Amino acid sequence: MMKPHVLILHATGTNRDHEAAWAVEAAGGQPKIVHVNELHDRRAYLQEFQMLILPGGFSYGDALGAGRMWATDLRWLFQDELARFIESGKPVLGICNGFQALVKSGWLPGPPEHGIQATLTRNASNRFECRWVWLAADPGSPSVFTRGLATAVYCPVAHGEGRFVPRDSATLERLRTQHLIALTYTSAGGAQAGYPENPNGSVAGIAGICNERGNVLGLMPHPEDHILPVQHPRWMRGEGGHLGLPLFAQGVRYAAGH
Repeated sequence: MMKPHVLILHATGTNRDHEAAWAVEAAGGQPKIVHVNELHDRRAYLQEFQMLILPGGFSYGDALGAGRMWATDLRWLFQDELARFIESGKPVLGICNGFQALVKSGWLPGPPEHGIQATLTRNASNRFECRWVWLAADPGSPSVFTRGLATAVYCPVAHGEGRFVPRDSATLERLRTQHLIALTYTSAGGAQAGYPENPNGSVAGIAGICNERGNVLGLMPHPEDHILPVQHPRWMRGEGGHLGLPLFAQGVRYAAGH
């Protein structure tokens, strides 16, 4: 089977693109890091790939707010090509700053014509949070990335604006009833989490959401930072497991069919 080609979109300030590329390679894909300016000039180039990742970092220095300028790129410069990519069923993964861009451009939970339905705003602690967290997947979610994920994921967060807040109670109810809350912060034992297990105070403990079709997923934590057992913070003490790699493996496997 041919390895699917995965475009990792780099914007000025993005700093997690190489980690995302390593995760894709470990999952069996062929990553290529492409700067956003290259797509400005060759917008149809996106269609040559089977999967798209918007990695974490501080795109454009977050000068106008986390992910906002990158969201403007998605909404105005690549809207038609991105719509074509997503509507064809190809998978898209947004991590941290990439998640913020997908939410603020209307692609999550989507569709964009319904407007911006949520935001990722300043952490409830009012400070930058950098810690390891536990994530549980909803087995009923349509997300192609979390499909079949039976065990919790343990990975770090590193953000100052990651608190997920839906537009209104109707939006939150839709996310719940349609199982679009793909990933939730939990305690180590899988219980509902408060701070610090829910590091940013996200409503309903939401760590990641998907679109109705399930081929677009965004999450605030960094699964690309735990793809090898030795990356576990207590590996030298004999602890391990709960890698973030399965999220990439599921996405790459799904992408191979597109």
